[in-house]
Parts: sequence; C-alpha cells; structure tokens
Amino acid sequence: MLDLKTLDLNNNQNKVFEYFKEICAIPHGSGNMEKIADYCKNFAQKHSFQYIRDNSNNLVIFKNGTLGLENAQPIILQGHIDMVCQCESDTVIDFEKDGLEIYNEGDFIKAKGTTLGGDNGIAVAYIMTILSSTDIPHPPIEAIFTTDEEIGLLGANALDTSILKAKKMINLDSESDDILTVSCAGGQDTVLKLPFTTQEKSGAVITLTIDGLLGGHSGVEINKGRVNANILMARILNHLLCTCEFNIVSVNGGTKLNAIPSSSTAQIITNNQSAVIEELNNYRNTLYAELKSRENDISIDYKVDNYTALCLDDNSTTNLLNLLNIVPNGIMEMSAEIEGLVETSLNLGVLKTNQNTVSLAFALRSSKKSAMKYLENRLISVAKTVGATCDVSGYYPPWEYNENSPLREIYKKCYKEQNGCDIKVEAIHAGLECAVFSSTIKDLDCISVGPNMFDVHTPKEKLSISSAVKTFNLLLKVLSEL
Repeated sequence: MLDLKTLDLNNNQNKVFEYFKEICAIPHGSGNMEKIADYCKNFAQKHSFQYIRDNSNNLVIFKNGTLGLENAQPIILQGHIDMVCQCESDTVIDFEKDGLEIYNEGDFIKAKGTTLGGDNGIAVAYIMTILSSTDIPHPPIEAIFTTDEEIGLLGANALDTSILKAKKMINLDSESDDILTVSCAGGQDTVLKLPFTTQEKSGAVITLTIDGLLGGHSGVEINKGRVNANILMARILNHLLCTCEFNIVSVNGGTKLNAIPSSSTAQIITNNQSAVIEELNNYRNTLYAELKSRENDISIDYKVDNYTALCLDDNSTTNLLNLLNIVPNGIMEMSAEIEGLVETSLNLGVLKTNQNTVSLAFALRSSKKSAMKYLENRLISVAKTVGATCDVSGYYPPWEYNENSPLREIYKKCYKEQNGCDIKVEAIHAGLECAVFSSTIKDLDCISVGPNMFDVHTPKEKLSISSAVKTFNLLLKVLSEL
C-alpha cells in the first residue's frame, strides 16, 4: 500500500500522489478509457471547470489565470490517461476491471506484479493538482487529457485542436528529470499476416516458453541490447528445424506493439521427441551462455504432452519460419546529425496465431519520413516472398526541432536556477503527442518533460518520488514565470 506519511511533503506535493493513487485504482489500459475519462470529467465538474469531452474520451479542461496572470498567454498542460498493461506470469489481474496495487519502496513507487502506469498517470496527477490548487500562480491553462496514446497516439490524432487558443505547450510524458525533450521520431503500426493451411497430426506436443527477458519501451530502450522474445523464439525454432522434423501448432508472444516482448510461447508437434528435446537442451545451453550477460533472468523451458493436434502443414511451417527469420527487427539506422540518437527502428511487438493466419505486428519509428517509408516497403517486399499481406495504420509524424523556442529557454533557465547546472536538451527515438499537436496547431512552441521513471512498460516499472517532487516544483516555477 502506498504510504507517504514519512515524507516531508507540502500540501500540493501530497495532492500529486493522492491523485496518482486514485488514478492507479481505476482500470485505464489502452482501449479501456471510459472509467478514467469519467474520473476526469467528475474532477472538472467538482471544481466547476469548463470542459469538453469528445467521442474519443479525450478531455480538455479550461481554467483562468490566477491573480495578476489573468491576461497572460494561455498554456497547454498535456498528458495521456491510458497505460500499458503488463504483468508478471504469476500475477492474477483483470486489467479491464481491476486497479493496481501500488506501494512505495525507498524512493520509488511500484505496482505489485504489474506495470505502474507512471507513464503517464503522474502527468495527470500533476495537472489535476495545479488545476485544483488555490495557491499556485499560473497563466490561463488548457489542460488536455488524451486517450490511447500507447496504441498509436489515437486520442491526440482524434482531438479537434481548433477549440484551443494556446500557442505554448508542456507535454509531461518524458521519463528523465535532467532531460528536456525537444524533438521525437514519427511512427506507424505495420502488421504482416501470413495465411497457412493445416493438417491433423499425432505425436509429442512440446510447449516451449521463453520468459524473464527485460523487455521495455521499443523506442527509448531499443538501443540497450535487450532481446526480443519473438525473434529469439524464431531463432530457436529455425535451429531445431535444421536437424529435426516437427510442425508448428502455434506461436504467440508480446501484447503491445511498442513494448519489446519479454516472453513468447510456441507449440510444436513431432514424431521424434527424443531428437528434438536433445537438440533443444543443447541449444538452450548455447543461448544461456551467449545471452546471460545482458539478460540475467532469461528462462527457456518446455513441457511435453502426447495427443493429436491441428497444426501447420509442412509448407506452412517452413513459410512461417522463413518469414520470422528474414524480417528486420531492432535498430536500422543511427542519426548522422545527433550523436547517439537512433534514427530508424522497428519492433516485432506482437506475434499471434489466429484461426488461419499468423500475424506479426511491428511498431516502426523514424525521425525521417522517407526512412520510415523505405522500412515499410522492405516489410511489404518480405511479405510478398512468402505470400503474406501487409497492413499499415496509426501513422503519426515526427516532431521536428524548433530553433526559436522561448518556452525551451524559460525551462532551461528555471532548471539551472533550481539545480545549479544546465539541463540536457535532447531528441528521442520514441513517439510523443507533441508530434501530433505540432502538426495541427500552427506555430506551437512545445517541450516535453517528466520525472525519473525506470523500466517503463514492464512489470518492473518504478517512479522516483523525489524526482516527481523535484519536477513538480520546477513546473510550478516555470508556470509562475509565464
């Protein structure tokens, strides 16, 4: 249970964590927005704020400027109200109905066995605290709570921005308090669907499970060498097929396109159980030796049953493994302009066996539209070689760097006054709603900031309490200077 009584927090800082706790108690995974949108609407009504709720469950809440700042230029404070729902294999939770069990451990807030949703619940908590406070100086505020950010920035894309007057915006969806984000990659979802034919076969059904991988955000953590469980599963199956005969029954892994999958499962059926098991044991030891230094908790296990199963026929099994082993994954290009920045990447986030197709769902990212289009065309070409189809959706543009940003300079100045050093100004290889708003609001001056969060989009996710307080205080300082 979250307990902050021992911390030295003032009233407004306490409110931040109270709101965060309330948000965590409400189911708000992507695609399940009704209850959290109701919560935001009830908040607006309780405080008699003017608000708009659209058909996508986005909410915009308006508040006048405080005394002396009534006529200042308005500012947008923005965060998204959905979260990525992931849990440990032994955690029982229905994300459609259940809230999270959150607690503090030292300086961190965590959730028991699940993702925390600090991305982006802490932003909503910040904004609600500022709106509900009577003693925080601020200009007129247009607070935007968007939906389904984690599955393609859907809410932001659906929002009618003509209702907004502000030309400055602070997005609160970043995850390092010493970094000021000023540009981001664009992205899109691309799904390959491979049809297959089946046959009935009797034999040993081997269920192979990969688990315990680090996983993580497919944008900001794509350059950390984390193993994609779906790609690793394809590698294992391809190796086995070189020496053993079997047919695939199913392959499934990952739940979110924008999360590097930490687990994957495959079922195969064979008439030569001993050969498959022997080769699997040998190759498992090889992979442990290769990967243990970067995936300490990797687990490759299997169990064996005997029965008759409907499986992919020989040609379909070969086709699927060919597809899985030739699709690109991970970093494609590094930026030539910004040292250390990933320019273009893709992530096989979800692998799923359906009734008569296997789907491979990728999140594509690039800071250059032309590079992302080329990557899309590569996937289309790969799909054609095995008779698969390719569907594209959820496109959002890159957010390009603004050389003339007064808001950026104000934030840099306030950060230096607070911390005695300069903040790092960076671009990121991840999608931010700043990209959508910058493309629909002319001359928008936009920045993205946030407190320290770690292992976002995984059950190990944690939010630093001290950093959350520090970032909140800095936000208040910036608002007072506007």
